[in-house]
Amino acid sequence: MNNKKIVFTAPWQVEFHEDAFHIAKLGERELLVKKRFTLISPGTELACLSGNEGWFAMPGIPGYSSVSEVIEIGEEVQGFKSGDYVFHYGDHSLYSVIPSGGILLKAPSDLPLHWVPFTRMASVAITSIRVSEIELGDYVAVTGLGLVGNMAAQLASLQGASVIGIDLSGPRLEAATASGIGHALPSDPKVHEHINEITGGKGVSTLIDATGIPKVVTEGLPWVAKYGEVVLLGSPRGEYQGNITELLNYIHLDGQGCLTFKGAHEWRFPVEPDAFVKHSLTRNSQIIFELMKRKKLAIEPLISHILKPEQAVQAYEGLRNDKDHYHGVLFDWS
Repeated sequence: MNNKKIVFTAPWQVEFHEDAFHIAKLGERELLVKKRFTLISPGTELACLSGNEGWFAMPGIPGYSSVSEVIEIGEEVQGFKSGDYVFHYGDHSLYSVIPSGGILLKAPSDLPLHWVPFTRMASVAITSIRVSEIELGDYVAVTGLGLVGNMAAQLASLQGASVIGIDLSGPRLEAATASGIGHALPSDPKVHEHINEITGGKGVSTLIDATGIPKVVTEGLPWVAKYGEVVLLGSPRGEYQGNITELLNYIHLDGQGCLTFKGAHEWRFPVEPDAFVKHSLTRNSQIIFELMKRKKLAIEPLISHILKPEQAVQAYEGLRNDKDHYHGVLFDWS
């Protein structure tokens, strides 16, 4: 059989490849799967495509969010059979051989298949809620309303907070409103004024940054109430020049808030449930399945394009150069 795959061959070079795919024999704990939908993670994959992510070697196949059909299983694989649909951290290729360990969950039969890959973005977003002290009645600001930021805002709302989503993009603000986020503000010089109006001058108790842009974080510090928290959800990328003392004073000085900074990288939690750790990536994913099934987590407003893998160049060019119209891009491998 032939395999199809999307390959980053060099910085800003995307190619669609098709070649022969042969497996002599599956390992005892391996599965052969055929992708149905894969979701682009814009921040991570564009960083890989730039050539600036040392862990991603070129040529390489990007992607880590998939729903696939099980084609064949190894002799010792339990709990799965041919024909099952599974959620896993799979790349942008038609066929893959994957291990039975790690994140591998049956996709709920009553969940639209093209929603399932969004579980990965939501499991990234949910970490910001897990590490925070968000409680019922709090005000929370989220900067950056891409896939992860939008979902973080939705999850903070489910936690009982009044959420203020902030972004430069009009279409992203519209998607936030369609997703049920209470306040969607353009990122402009008046944003602090608007936040004060919404919060009655108190500011937000939690600022979640989903952009990963250091300047965005520092510009948002005046919005945070005294003894509030700043949650770094987006992976920090890019240089920042400024006076570090000004930043440290927000942490150190009572008069500037005594703010707490927290990291929210998803891998701070174990993959499998553990008796000594409340949260895990598996548990988070299962909770997200339930939220999707109950229509508590909106997915459709996040989808901008469903493309064939042969349209990969269009997908990445759009995500890079037309962020207003490209945000949630799925590849349909059927």
